[in-house]
Amino acid sequence: MKNISAVILAAGEGTRMNSNYPKILHKLGSKPMLGHVMDNVQIAGVKDIFVITGYKSELVENFVADKASCVPQKKLLGTGDAVWQIKDKPSLNQKNARLLVIYGDTPLITSSTIKKLLQKHMETEASCTLLTVTTKDPTGYGRVVRNDGGTVVKIVEEQDATVFERAIEEINVGVYVFKAEELFTAIKKIKPDNAKREYYLTDVIEVLNKQNLLVNSVETQDHDEILGVNSRQGLARAYAIYKMRILEDIVAAGVTVLDPQTTFIDEKVKIGRDTVIYPYTVIECDVVIGENCSIGPFCRIRSGCDIGNNVCLGNFVEINRSSVGVFSRIKHQSYIGDTTIEENVNIGAGTIVANYDGKNKNKTIIKSGAFIGTGTILVAPVKIGKGAMTGAGAVVTKNKDVPDKAVVVGVPAKIFKKQKGK
Repeated sequence: MKNISAVILAAGEGTRMNSNYPKILHKLGSKPMLGHVMDNVQIAGVKDIFVITGYKSELVENFVADKASCVPQKKLLGTGDAVWQIKDKPSLNQKNARLLVIYGDTPLITSSTIKKLLQKHMETEASCTLLTVTTKDPTGYGRVVRNDGGTVVKIVEEQDATVFERAIEEINVGVYVFKAEELFTAIKKIKPDNAKREYYLTDVIEVLNKQNLLVNSVETQDHDEILGVNSRQGLARAYAIYKMRILEDIVAAGVTVLDPQTTFIDEKVKIGRDTVIYPYTVIECDVVIGENCSIGPFCRIRSGCDIGNNVCLGNFVEINRSSVGVFSRIKHQSYIGDTTIEENVNIGAGTIVANYDGKNKNKTIIKSGAFIGTGTILVAPVKIGKGAMTGAGAVVTKNKDVPDKAVVVGVPAKIFKKQKGK
């Protein structure tokens, strides 16, 4: 969106996480909480992003890299002071510049809600538009105080609220859009006269109201979006919500997930229709699975895998950086790494691809129609030819390729015979 920048507040240590890492770098699925917020801000149409750093800022900067600009808050003097750190940025000194403010520890906020907030702000030409939600348990959140006409007049943090203000059920989510010029003028007027002796960004709302500037709001109906993660318990709650969102989308696309409570599938996964996912299955990011497959139970598909149509991956099968061709089967207790498996291949129980030699991850190719016997070990790099077979317990050593239609047995594996008519 034109003339809109975003600032993500990510300076806090998160002491309740009891961690050696900044709170916002703890992962939700395959990426840190900060990554979820950054992605959703970008999807909503905001490309100019600032991240306010503080505790172990070098770690945050390493993660952000060239995706946003990091700005340090040298002393943690509150959210108002954090936003103040970017007041001189050129993009915020342009005519009609707007600023989206969002916290880095709210990873469940959706891009559609951010976009809705931005659109309302632009349509109404408000000085500020904030996101709110109404809840029966507002404990821990700032309360949204309105006048008799329904206009937002101020936000009161819980520790500074009166008994009557604490009874308010509409709370501040901590996501705002401001006219940049009016925001920074208002920040100059706020004072740290509160329980924490900090400069609260929320105090800007009352300053704007006293200047008769329009403060608007958008209310989200999704209470999950507002969850701020401040502890390991909070991270676990966010993870449960995040996981169920993904599974609901996958099921809606025609996939059967038999036990959502014990299944994890990352958001960067594509699964074809009529595939069945059995309990205790983990599918990590950047995985593609075709149609009419059977996956699990107790199956782990790691990043970088491509599974074709009509494939069966059974119990206690782990696959990593590998592809499996159509109608192939790996049904029991196997590890497959850095391997290309072509169509109609059968991998027997207990098969191991020894892809790592202590220095390098080596490649294995199993050609179409091959039959890998129970307990086979394939020491990469190695190639198993088209229609070839390995005997039970065979160890095929590195660079000892098995020819097409050959049968190999023993330790190390040697050619037993050459099949005919296949």
